[in-house]
Amino acid sequence: MTNSKKIVSGVQTHVTFADTAANLDRMLQWLENPELLKSDLIVFPECMLSGYCFSSLEEALPHSQFLDGPAVTAISDWCKSNNAFVAFGMLERTPEDRIYNSCPLVGPDGLVDVYRKIHLPYLGIDRFVTQGPGPFRAFEANGMRVGVHICYDGGFPESSRCLALDDSDILILPTNWPPGAETFAKYVPNARALENNVYFMSVNRVGTERGFRFIGNSRICDTNGNPMADAPHEQEAILTAEIDVALARNKRLVRVPKEHIIDRWADRRPESYNAITAPHQRIRNVQD
Repeated sequence: MTNSKKIVSGVQTHVTFADTAANLDRMLQWLENPELLKSDLIVFPECMLSGYCFSSLEEALPHSQFLDGPAVTAISDWCKSNNAFVAFGMLERTPEDRIYNSCPLVGPDGLVDVYRKIHLPYLGIDRFVTQGPGPFRAFEANGMRVGVHICYDGGFPESSRCLALDDSDILILPTNWPPGAETFAKYVPNARALENNVYFMSVNRVGTERGFRFIGNSRICDTNGNPMADAPHEQEAILTAEIDVALARNKRLVRVPKEHIIDRWADRRPESYNAITAPHQRIRNVQD
């Protein structure tokens, strides 16, 4: 493998609701899998540490952790021993007792950075957490630029585009997709990879929590939107692929010399995109 090539993996797994100790232990057990020991970047689902279907902020608070808490510390120790990077979902607690739906990226030197979910659906713990401050930006991970967003963020193409414009090589999307998200899982990762010429990895969970079932269907796509690895519908699984960051960094795609050239960045026309960032005026009320 050249220096531009990396091994990335996602872990599609069960999560135990409201049991951070059990979920941390589950992550550490997964990380001893021989397939993951070869990986440069490993991604777990959204809210991996806590579960998702909380009924109030007060219920969730005891299952949140600070970024210097036991989960990040234990994963940091593993990363240091294995020279790898791990991203996982957690409820992040702040000194002000705010909670964010967060995804820290942890490496051999400890916490690299943390992304806090910006787009919050009316579902589960996202009804009660604080909106992340943004902006969308990429994190450095041993020669990779990793763009992190979470679940519902992926339904907004602006999220992926902002991450790609910050020179991401791979976009990761930890998720908690329930029934109804099958079309999202089937098509959106491919589209986001293709339109931004980046690798894309969605990592969902499986199992049932308080009546909500989670559908799996995790996927890794190449820079042309083709699936490189898929996980089964509702089974625990590891999905792994080799990526080449050099391909993600070349936005000028010469299909036929002097006849067919696509330049993902030079062909943009941002002066025509004003409506995307203009304040939205609600024109129709929808009953809850």
